[in-house]
Amino acid sequence: MTPYIVLFNNEEQILFLADRSASTSGTEEEIYAFIQQSLKAKNPNQTVGLYSFAGDFRTDISLTKDQVRIPELESLGQISETNLEKAVTLAKTTGHPDAATRMVLLTDGLQTKGDVLSYLQKFTNNRVQIDVAKLENQTYSDAALTKLDVPRTSFAGQKQFMKVEVNSSNRTTGTLFLYKDDLLLGEEAIDLVPGLNQFTYPLPVAETGLVKYEAKLVVDNDHFLENNRMFAAVSVQGKPSVLIVENDDSPSVIPSLLDQKALNVTVLQATELPSIISGYLPYQAIIFDNVPGTVVGEQKMALIEQVVRNFGTGFMMTGGPNSFGLGGYFKTPIEELLPVEMEVKGKEELPSLGLVIVMDRSGSMSGSKLILAREAASRSVDLLREKDTFGFTAFDDSIWEVVPVGPINDKQEIIEKILAVPAAGGTNIFPSVEKAFQDLADLSLQRKHIILLTDGQSSMPPGYIDIIEEAKNNNTTLSTVGIGTDADQTLLEEMALTGGGRYYGVTDESTVPAILSRETITMTRTYIEDDPFYMKLGSVAEWNELFASGVPKMNAYIATTAKQTADVAAISPKEDPILAEWKYGLGRTLAFTSDSSGKWSGDLASWEQYPEFWNTAMTRILPSYSSAPYVLTQGNDGEFTITDTSGEAAFLEVSAVTETGEEIKVVEDQSLPGKTIVTLDSAPGLAYLSVTDDQNRLFETGVTIPYSEEYRPRNPDEELLTSIAKLMGGSVVTDPKEVFRSLPNRGEEHKTITTWLLFGSLLLFFSDITLRRFGRLVPALRTNRDAQQTSEDTGTSITELLKRKKKR
Repeated sequence: MTPYIVLFNNEEQILFLADRSASTSGTEEEIYAFIQQSLKAKNPNQTVGLYSFAGDFRTDISLTKDQVRIPELESLGQISETNLEKAVTLAKTTGHPDAATRMVLLTDGLQTKGDVLSYLQKFTNNRVQIDVAKLENQTYSDAALTKLDVPRTSFAGQKQFMKVEVNSSNRTTGTLFLYKDDLLLGEEAIDLVPGLNQFTYPLPVAETGLVKYEAKLVVDNDHFLENNRMFAAVSVQGKPSVLIVENDDSPSVIPSLLDQKALNVTVLQATELPSIISGYLPYQAIIFDNVPGTVVGEQKMALIEQVVRNFGTGFMMTGGPNSFGLGGYFKTPIEELLPVEMEVKGKEELPSLGLVIVMDRSGSMSGSKLILAREAASRSVDLLREKDTFGFTAFDDSIWEVVPVGPINDKQEIIEKILAVPAAGGTNIFPSVEKAFQDLADLSLQRKHIILLTDGQSSMPPGYIDIIEEAKNNNTTLSTVGIGTDADQTLLEEMALTGGGRYYGVTDESTVPAILSRETITMTRTYIEDDPFYMKLGSVAEWNELFASGVPKMNAYIATTAKQTADVAAISPKEDPILAEWKYGLGRTLAFTSDSSGKWSGDLASWEQYPEFWNTAMTRILPSYSSAPYVLTQGNDGEFTITDTSGEAAFLEVSAVTETGEEIKVVEDQSLPGKTIVTLDSAPGLAYLSVTDDQNRLFETGVTIPYSEEYRPRNPDEELLTSIAKLMGGSVVTDPKEVFRSLPNRGEEHKTITTWLLFGSLLLFFSDITLRRFGRLVPALRTNRDAQQTSEDTGTSITELLKRKKKR
């Protein structure tokens, strides 16, 4: 144990902790007045600090003995929570640990996170006292949706009802809006009385799948808007629903080939695809029929990947000039879920290539535009071979040569340089394009191509069209990408047309990577294999049975590479996959690299079994899970209990996503077989749950993560405030000046004396040595002095006595 002495510390610390959560909104003046009034009683030995808290914690004034001027208190970020435990914990660390401290909690005591009493019961520092000052909730008018109740499961055509509950603080009127899959079902003017109000509405007959419902309340002079929306979802059983996505200029023939007595078929253009996950959940299978990724965009691809992986939706892609690698699907979420890769074997046989990317890095490109443009350029590098010629130039007012034109030696180094390009400056387009033409002009390459990306406009020099035409005659082509509505679409389209390339007008920035991938793949080789052929069957029994009488002749397909664990049902004479399938997450996916129209699929499209071909494809990708008899009950703070009522399941696995497709962190507590309690860490709103078990069953539903209790009008928790004060030796303060009363326990400071003890020990040690060393001289000196005195007394010197002794 380290030795120490105790010094009493007369300093006192007064820490004001002001509750700034949503439930205390409107109390800013009350907080300011309380603190201002209390400061008049401050003593010279007292330091003061001011802190704000809600779900988080902030220092407004650090501890000081100086005169305190209260600043204008800005709002906190997490006002939807009140965490008293966190506030006390962090406040404890701000001051001197050995000084007497009083915390002053200005709060309504309505904690929604943590447990402050449990924490304080373990508190061991008896020099900390806590006073509480109750904040009175302001009187305001508020109406809140408290329940949206729909059945978890239903059957198509079955009559069901929706129940809505509204809690109102006073008598008022409002309007209730009801939505199904984001489409307005209807609205109704409602009269509200103080307390609970209940309304019941019939549910419309729905198609199969997971159907989203929403209720929204609009009331004049409503204090909290956060508690005016609620969501729910119904899993409707019936015929499977299939979504077929087609290209604008090539209608799909697949709907006419499917058995529509067994399937509900919906057709959408690629431009009409939903941008939230609830738009895909009604479907058990999705088919992309020759759809370019340059139209779909990566955000929608990511949503489709989510519903396949987590909700068991099947997916199929057909070939065509706008599909697979030629559609720009390299390194996209769609490539991830498919059983084939967009890259192909035999790159060593490709022609010699030269590619230069010219990218706008002006200030207007900052944010997602620049991020996606850099990612797109890096993917293009990945698609090229080592020793291919590549260059990357960025421009603003000036030219920034990031990667000089030359052979690729280190892809990773090039990608790192591209990803590091920042945004700044103005826009001057053509000098960098002209430089790219000059850099490629004298190179002996079979294909030379430039891709220009910009979101802006700039003046062009005289003769720029002549320069582009001359480059084209020198085997150098130009494609252009205009990002956003501010880009000079007319100019960029003219440049691409003159340069022998393609123009892309982009409103969805997430399509940029697919565009550059498509451009790079198009120039690297001819992906279309157009020699007529007979496919060779693999080992998938269902397909072998379909083609038992023979395989029709086909004309063409897009070359891809089968993934290692894919089941390849049919290959070409060059051993490229024609039909490949595999399981991805909970779903199954299928790649058919020829087309559906007959232009590529040839005799297959005129074969009498052609409709059966597509129905077999549906059988292969439609979910094979059986429905599970689960019951879901909702608790507080995003907690849900899922129970298997059949008692057959031992283990449950739960995944959850938001409407935008973001995965939600799921904390599971499975204490019993077939029963689990899950907590979802997500913002309020609709979440989609997917539950699977060891019996090959699937349960899908949507749940509302409720808005915080902060937005439910409640009176202050006086019992909690009194308990805090009593437990911590404080009081419930009514007079602000009381908070600066003297603290009962003086602070103590333990000062270690180890250094002083060591110093004293060393001093004694050396003193002892000194005394021992020089102590022998003292008697000798005393003897000499005595002898000298004696000889003086006798008149004889010591020298004489010695002489006499010698003579003897």
